[in-house]
Amino acid sequence: MAERLIVVGADAAGMSAASQARRRRDHRDLSILAFERGVHTSYSACGIPYWIGGLIEEQDDLVARTPEQHRERAIDVRTGHTVTNIDLDKRTVTANGESHHFDQLMIATGGEPVLPDWSGIHGKGVHGVQTLDDGDAVSASLVARKAERAVVIGGGYIGVEMAEALIRKGLHVTLLEKSAQPMTTLDPDMGELVGAMLEKFKIDVRTGVTVQGIDLDDDGWVRKVLTDAGEFAADIVVLGLGTRPRVQLARDAGLPIGPSGGLVTDRRMRVAGHEGIWAAGDCVEVLHRVTDQPTAIPLGTHANKQGRVAGINIGGGYATFPGVVGTAVTKACDLEIARTGLQEKEAEKAGFAYVTAKIESHNVAGYYPGAETMTVKVLAEKGTGRLLGGQIVGGDGAAKRIDVLAVALWNEMTVDEMTGLDLGYAPPFSPVWDPVLVAARAASDAVRK
Repeated sequence: MAERLIVVGADAAGMSAASQARRRRDHRDLSILAFERGVHTSYSACGIPYWIGGLIEEQDDLVARTPEQHRERAIDVRTGHTVTNIDLDKRTVTANGESHHFDQLMIATGGEPVLPDWSGIHGKGVHGVQTLDDGDAVSASLVARKAERAVVIGGGYIGVEMAEALIRKGLHVTLLEKSAQPMTTLDPDMGELVGAMLEKFKIDVRTGVTVQGIDLDDDGWVRKVLTDAGEFAADIVVLGLGTRPRVQLARDAGLPIGPSGGLVTDRRMRVAGHEGIWAAGDCVEVLHRVTDQPTAIPLGTHANKQGRVAGINIGGGYATFPGVVGTAVTKACDLEIARTGLQEKEAEKAGFAYVTAKIESHNVAGYYPGAETMTVKVLAEKGTGRLLGGQIVGGDGAAKRIDVLAVALWNEMTVDEMTGLDLGYAPPFSPVWDPVLVAARAASDAVRK
């Protein structure tokens, strides 16, 4: 009889694991059953704001592989199935009231939105944006309400991306952020640059605002957001308050949850202390290579890599996931935003003594047509000069320069070593000294001082 793998969650991590296991083991040796509570599989949640904003025409363009395509590859995907129980002793899961035996279990339950205990938060027209189903719901509310006014609560990645998407749809958009500036994953001085661009794009940015509740009409639809700075009328509200690992199912089963709130796994993505139980994606915590501490960072890049590692191991191979450095990029209107490693408050929390350097430069040679400004900020450890983190905010071509800093972080380079990196140069692509190298040189000078 074939061994059975059950996958809980059929998006990036879960189906990467299933696909890798299938490549290595024939269906006569390994049967794969995947449960997905939504209706979509293997899709790009990161693309939802661009679809809602009209930059991507068809929702189907965000789907990498449909349930039918998975089934054609001998992966039995069952959508609309919610797993409510995992019994480790009996090695069963319960989905939609039915019990199913497993030999191997892959947990890929993803993340869940942070939802404060506000009145009206579950009202009609109030939406998180974590899944493709959520994107469907936002689109439906825009049509049903003939929406003209939107309030976005939270100025992180989802918040700024959705604010831009709704502006592109022709709505009046107010962005509410509790902190002093949007994009709190950046240092305040870099986040200010983002706020200025959002306002330039006619987004009404209100910082230092605490939301107190959401007011609904008699039919249960949102009509305004209540805050300590007054009321804001809204036909639709988008919540961009962040996510946390969705681990209640695993916690109820007695599986280990780490200090960052994610499932604890080893380097092979096997749940610690549990043979044949695997986990990957937004529901797990992993090693941060700069702090050497566990962290939970919800990104599709990590989920796909971790799922691939788990699937290789389930399929009889050997692979490990080496950790993360916290690299992320996004775009807010005409501004590209990127970060990697530690920002100042994270460096302080981790116990590093550090110096910073911030420079302005251009994306191309200053004399070349279309030159745009970018700001690069670098953190380095005092004494050693080891690179600790970097942030970039600027025009076209700014964000992907963060990859140079990410590779340097990965290899524990010092900022002085970075100044000698052999990067590509031609006037249409970079000044003769690339902005990343200029920032590294400034940081190196700060270390010596």
